[in-house]
Amino acid sequence: MSERVLLAGCGDLGRRVAQRLLARGDEVWALRRTPPAQDDSGIRWLRGDLTLPDSLGSLPRGITQLVYLPTPDRREPAAYRATFLDGLRQLLDALGRATLQRVLLVSSSAVYGEHGGDWVDEGTPPAPPGFNGAVLLEAEQWLVAQPVASIVLRLAGLYGPGRTQLLERLRAGQLKVPRRVPHWANRIHVDDAAAAIVHLLSLAAPLPLYVGVDSMPLPLDALYDHLAGLIGAPLAGDGPAPAGIGSKRLSNARLRASGFVPQWQDARDGYAALLAT
Repeated sequence: MSERVLLAGCGDLGRRVAQRLLARGDEVWALRRTPPAQDDSGIRWLRGDLTLPDSLGSLPRGITQLVYLPTPDRREPAAYRATFLDGLRQLLDALGRATLQRVLLVSSSAVYGEHGGDWVDEGTPPAPPGFNGAVLLEAEQWLVAQPVASIVLRLAGLYGPGRTQLLERLRAGQLKVPRRVPHWANRIHVDDAAAAIVHLLSLAAPLPLYVGVDSMPLPLDALYDHLAGLIGAPLAGDGPAPAGIGSKRLSNARLRASGFVPQWQDARDGYAALLAT
């Protein structure tokens, strides 16, 4: 039976989710501040701003699933709260609960803190080091308390087509990486992230929380050195770990146990395929 799905925020990741939903026969609506002027993808675009409740008055009736994956317009606490907390509340109020059966919130591994390279999973207590993770955690907790079935997907760092800033900075010699003590990196290809979202929406009895990551955490220097070799760039020099991102190895065991298998298990292979296209 097909679903009526609303994507709240529909950038690159949202479009990839939409194409998979359309391919399985769902009706897909997408809410953005500025929808594309022309689009023949089959997505039904809506104009609205999650931070402005008066702009949410023309939402379609009968939405059965909501995927909440917006991007704040500024990287600051007020913008994050307006988008992920106020926006989520306002959208659920505008949609109503009569037909809504499931809400999936795309969150982030930023809710976790420093773990000294230890393994981290859904049972690890969150301790966000930055305001972004703190706001997302508050949004997660608010959603879980609502009278609607919900799923939280905490994504690791995305890479894929159009997400090549890391490669560009390596080419420019702008990156440093810790080499004396390993700092662990966690990634997921954007197509695998989209596929995981659609997979979770299709489960009959999903768990309330999943970590979205590939199957191979890597020391950051190993990842950077491999990528430098792929593009013929100099190796990054020794330097401090990225600020505000604790060293940890994220586990996808729960997501895999649900039946999901990433296409790109190792970011080194995913980046190589990206460069080959």
